[in-house]
Order: sequence, then structure tokens, then C-alpha cells
Amino acid sequence: MENNLNSIRRTARIAGILIVLGILSGLLSIVASVEGENYLTLVYPNRIQVLTGAFFQFLLVPIYIGFSLVLYPVLKTYNPSRSIGFVGFRIMAGVFQLLGVILLPMFILLSQKFLAQSHPDLTFYETIGEMLKLSRDLANHLGVILATGMGNLLMYSIFLKGKLVPRWLSVWGIIGNLLIMIASFLLLFELIEVVSMSYGVLSIPLVIQEMVLAFWLIWKGLRI
Repeated sequence: MENNLNSIRRTARIAGILIVLGILSGLLSIVASVEGENYLTLVYPNRIQVLTGAFFQFLLVPIYIGFSLVLYPVLKTYNPSRSIGFVGFRIMAGVFQLLGVILLPMFILLSQKFLAQSHPDLTFYETIGEMLKLSRDLANHLGVILATGMGNLLMYSIFLKGKLVPRWLSVWGIIGNLLIMIASFLLLFELIEVVSMSYGVLSIPLVIQEMVLAFWLIWKGLRI
């Protein structure tokens, strides 16, 4: 019994650490030169920054999937089908993250070609660039967010049923994920932009909640 409790405590601690690593990697994966209006002229000179961002975004793939695999043995004892769904959605999120990584080097190539031209066709390069930006936004802010959100809703429903963490923390997580998923749909219909106050307001509750959950798992663990 004691060994089982120690194992669950260790599982919770690893899950909390993965959340912290995910937040840090997410912050370090932000590439300002790609998000800016002058990305055609900024990306190639800042290619090291872009590749660094791609590296940290790539790290999110094992972090996203690893988090679900670490918690799965515990969650499946409460609801096997939802636990499998949680892992499945996390794998989907990892795939979308990988797609976002693949798209970043394309910005470097596009910027390099643009700067190499003495009189570039601005319309052509802007069209290709906007297509790349749209594809990346859809992968990162629609695919990743929706897949992660759906998986998290399943996870928090298990947390609520099993009372694995405080009820207020689970409810906060559900609300936060619903808000960020709404933000993703608003992005899809171009009602808000990624770099905007509206998107930030809808994202902040979940970011704070995840930090609180991480520290809770690390220091308090799961209630078994």
C-alpha cells in the first residue's frame, strides 16, 4: 500500500514538472519575427531565433504526450475510456505541434529568397507568407488548442469524479479550457487575432490555472 502511494506521489510530481516544462517551452517557442508585420525582412536575419523557437516547440511534443502517458495508469482506474480519449487527444496535439515546427523553416527560406531579390514581387511573397502564417496559426492555435482542450476536459472530468484534486481546481481547469477553445473558434472566424488583448484575456485564466495545478501536483500530489 505504501509503495503504491509513493508511486502515485511520484507520478503526480512528474506530471507537475511536465506542466512547468511545457509552460517554459511554450514561452521560449514564441518567435516574434514570424509574428511581426515585417516578417519577410526579419525572419532570415533572425533565423537563429526562429530555429531556437522551432526547437522548443518540438520539445512540446514529448511533453504533451508524456504528460498523458504519466497520468494514464492512475486515470484509467477511474474511467478507462475517458483516459484513452485523454491520451488520444494529447497525441493529436503533439502532431499539430510537430506541424507547426515543420512550417517554421519555410519562413526562413521564404525570407531568404525575398531578401535575395533586387526587385522582389511583393504581392507574390506576401501571398505565400500569409498562407504559411495561416497554416501555422491553424496548427498552433486551432489544432493544438482544441485537441489539448478536449483532452483536458476528459482529464478534469475524471479528476472531478475521483476527487483527485480539489474541486475548485478542476472546475477552474474546465472553465479555462472552454475559454481558450472559444478563443480558437474566434480566431478561425477571424473575429480576434492571435496577438491581441482579447486573445490574451481568454488565455490568461488557463495559464494561471495550469501553474497552480503544476505546483499542487508537485507539492500536494493526487488525492487517492
